[in-house]
Amino acid sequence: MRVQLTIALGSLLALPAQAVEFDVSVQIPQLKVAEYHRPYVAVYVEGADGKAAANLAVWYMSKDTSEGHGTKWLPDLRQWWRKSGRTLKVPVDGVTGPTRPAGTHELGFDGSHPGLSKLPPGNYTLVVEAAREVGGRELLKIPFAWPVKSAQSGKAQGSSELGAVTLRLAP
Repeated sequence: MRVQLTIALGSLLALPAQAVEFDVSVQIPQLKVAEYHRPYVAVYVEGADGKAAANLAVWYMSKDTSEGHGTKWLPDLRQWWRKSGRTLKVPVDGVTGPTRPAGTHELGFDGSHPGLSKLPPGNYTLVVEAAREVGGRELLKIPFAWPVKSAQSGKAQGSSELGAVTLRLAP
């Protein structure tokens, strides 16, 4: 009896906690402006209460360069900054990274991601916010349900600092 129970429990523990595909595509448009700087971008999950539930990615200039002034512009990601950014000590391993050039950028996460694995069941919103030095700001939101029981997808279209943002979830 003990051997069977040990084998059964061992089998359960060997399974992944949550085999989920959480794919985000973020398009940064090429802008024709006199002084172009790559945008700072925050990709995060917001709970139904409007609070930040998980930081997925934050792209910023990690040091002063001719293109930007390090962390100086992070507070311009206003929603993210108020909900999560001001309490983070950047850089954050696995979350923060350098700004991205114009184009489409794919982000892939799974259920074991530190932020996603702690989400309780409920309704959430993927938020993508962009701010650019000598430029504008834009915020896009895509709702989704967690945990993922069936395939879900959503899309939001930006008009200035962001292009198309898509979310694909699969169990």
